[in-house]
Amino acid sequence: MTSSSPRPHSGEVARVTAEAAELLEILWGRASTAPVSASQLRVMFILEHEEGINLRTLADALGSTPPSTSRLCDRLQAVGFVERAPSDVSRRELRLFLSPRGRTFLAELRERREGAVEAVLQQMPAAGRAALVEGLSAFCAAAAAQLHEGDAVDVRSA
Repeated sequence: MTSSSPRPHSGEVARVTAEAAELLEILWGRASTAPVSASQLRVMFILEHEEGINLRTLADALGSTPPSTSRLCDRLQAVGFVERAPSDVSRRELRLFLSPRGRTFLAELRERREGAVEAVLQQMPAAGRAALVEGLSAFCAAAAAQLHEGDAVDVRSA
């Protein structure tokens, strides 16, 4: 974004935001020692916010099929990050939970990611950091409102 443009158009803001998101993904990738894929990590974020959901609900939240989602959960259970428990409603249904090990993994991952972002932020001038906080706060509020309109599962992750 250029400093000569006091009121940038939404298209320019979208382009810069997309670029920032891509750079953030790279930073987070460098900070990650994840033994899980991006899809598996998304499962963990959803389970963190929607404890005890069933496989079909998780598959819907992922935009995936129950068999594919089940395989993701199988792998997460094999590394000790997800636990399955029988449902109180139906013997055929299982409820999904993050294990204590999965919660610890997410907390450590967030800590590493925040450290990587903080290293970049320390290179910015204070006024830039203040503007970033203001802009990101407004973005988060607008995105949350849009997601809630569609009754989407809240998967904010760090």
